[in-house]
Amino acid sequence: MNACKWHHCRRGQMIVTKASSSGSGNKEKAGKRSTNTKKSNTNTNPDALTQQQQQQQPVSISLDDVNPVGLGRKSRQIFDEVWRKFSGLGQISRTTRADDKESLDALLIREGPMCEFAIPGAQNTTVLVVGATSRIGRIVIRKLMLRGYSVKALVRKADQEVVDMLPRSVEIVLGDVGDPCTLKAAVENCNKIIYCATARSTITGDLFRVDYQGVYNVTKAFQDFNNKLAQLRAGKSSKSKLLLAKFKSADSLNGWEVRQGTYFQDVVAFKYDAGMDAKFELSETGDAVFSGYVFTRGGYVELSKKLSLPLGCTLDRYEGLVLSVGGNGRSYVLILEAGPSADRSQSKLYFARFSTKVGFCRVRVPFSSFRPVKPDDPPMDPFLVHTMTIRFEPRRQRPVEGPSGAKQDLRSFKLILEYIKALPTIFSRVSSCESWGRVETGQETDFVLVSCTGLGVEPSRREQVLKAKRDGEDSLRRSGLGYTIIRPGPLKEEPGGQRALIFDQGNRITQGISCADVADICVKALHDSTARNKSFDVCYEYVSEQGKELYELVAHLPDKANNYLTPALSVLEKNT
Repeated sequence: MNACKWHHCRRGQMIVTKASSSGSGNKEKAGKRSTNTKKSNTNTNPDALTQQQQQQQPVSISLDDVNPVGLGRKSRQIFDEVWRKFSGLGQISRTTRADDKESLDALLIREGPMCEFAIPGAQNTTVLVVGATSRIGRIVIRKLMLRGYSVKALVRKADQEVVDMLPRSVEIVLGDVGDPCTLKAAVENCNKIIYCATARSTITGDLFRVDYQGVYNVTKAFQDFNNKLAQLRAGKSSKSKLLLAKFKSADSLNGWEVRQGTYFQDVVAFKYDAGMDAKFELSETGDAVFSGYVFTRGGYVELSKKLSLPLGCTLDRYEGLVLSVGGNGRSYVLILEAGPSADRSQSKLYFARFSTKVGFCRVRVPFSSFRPVKPDDPPMDPFLVHTMTIRFEPRRQRPVEGPSGAKQDLRSFKLILEYIKALPTIFSRVSSCESWGRVETGQETDFVLVSCTGLGVEPSRREQVLKAKRDGEDSLRRSGLGYTIIRPGPLKEEPGGQRALIFDQGNRITQGISCADVADICVKALHDSTARNKSFDVCYEYVSEQGKELYELVAHLPDKANNYLTPALSVLEKNT
């Protein structure tokens, strides 16, 4: 019986008022006490009297106190306060100051409850977040901090509002993505970059400065820092890139041989022979031009030369090749021949494709992208490379409009060569004992770019926004860095990890996605090899309308307990 009364009393406290705790039973007990005892208690314990008076005062209840909407609002406010204090704990997890007390606190934090978020190698990885105050950037920074990364935040101005918005242990760097001179300090000592900056308006100038020129400036500054770092660690001279060929005079064309061939047997080739020709010469303007046409079915033309490296130099110390070329939008095949130079019969052929655009551009081709011509051959060893070939073939060419708007004949080509260089291998910290070692290139993402699908953008400005975004994406692909391009649907201010996600390629998604889910994908992509050199769209799970099914929906539920990103991206195409 007493238990039932106690339960009833507790319910009354929760729903009605605190005064319900002082019932008739308490009054009876109080009546049995003497007057002297009451005075003694009052004199000796004034706090008890004050508490008793507060309990006797009725507590007013408004409609908001029992309204589900009001209760939900209060619960969110409480959660926000708890999260603010919790994130404050994480602010010292990656402090850069050498204070002993803070170092001890950081150790306790890493070994405490947040260790479940830890990622191997995160403590030795510095991530630069561009657009740190954006809707996604703020969440990215906190996710990185919880996982033990060192974080640098690039902001345009460091006023008090911006400082209060970011954790104290984040290194704030002032800079503007539109000004290359301000980016050198930002990328210094950084291992990876997450670019989630967005233009403040849809004005063409702002879109060009942030979405295209900003991406180009940051990638170039990051690549320049890596090259400088490599030359310091390798003890090289100031010219870190190895010059393989520079086409500036007629003598520089010596040794390059123009050849023709076909993929078919002689009888078949003769049947479909419509002619092909190519030449490599110095133009009147001083440009080295490789041009010609291929009308023969299955035919190709190529430009080849045996490499002559300086004494003591081998390509195994380098990451890949960079070509400065001017073209008309054609794609080419770069072929490297590796093996004993004295016995060409033992050599193996390896190829990689690269595309040009109308005008001059730099094309980076990592050695990791070369594939053997014969599938049974072993992977390419850059140490054994002795011959380079540039091949043009009409197949797999994409139509490109000329300056006048007319489509060009895909069987003709023109390639202007300026130089070919070898990029040095990037050296990075690999352990906590301040040692440095060679990084296995081609494994992880170096640069994560948050783009968009165009959904949710004002229709009248959608084309301008998408053009600037796509130009920035193309600039990142041509940079030679390992990239991951994320195109989320319309962003929503919702908690992450609550709904399944759809990953797709082809601009076919129709739903939005939480900012927290996008931030989680950015962080997971940093060390996921399946995310390297991939572009994809992502949104909440949805069911296509009947008769309009474009693909089979494969939903992946975000969860910190499993890596949903690897199976989601493993089926997507690379180099997109």
